[in-house]
Amino acid sequence: KLEGLKTIAVTTNGINLTRLLPRLKEAGLNAINISLDTLVPAKFEFIVRRKGTSLSSKATVLILAAIFGCLLYLQVNCVVMRGLNEDELLDFVDFTKDLPLDVRFIEYMPFDGKYSCFEILHGME
Repeated sequence: KLEGLKTIAVTTNGINLTRLLPRLKEAGLNAINISLDTLVPAKFEFIVRRKGTSLSSKATVLILAAIFGCLLYLQVNCVVMRGLNEDELLDFVDFTKDLPLDVRFIEYMPFDGKYSCFEILHGME
């Protein structure tokens, strides 16, 4: 732990988080951003490009909220994409409304300069 450092955070899709969380907590982790763009298992596998991970992030959110909600700052980030998940916005609100976390609907950020194959919904929409 570094003196003066108030927040140590990680952003993850949650696939390996439950396995790594004890060591991360020991290292001082006190905030987690979970990238969760869909609550539909098949869509999640498509997004993360891994089979067998269909419920990992949703389950991770529930586990973290139940166990660590009072110990960690939890946030779910959802990139809204037309043709993929724009029909799930109310489902996200319903899923997270009683959990000790924040959910943010954010715009896609093409870090590699490439855009998604889905049409992005912009903040003004």
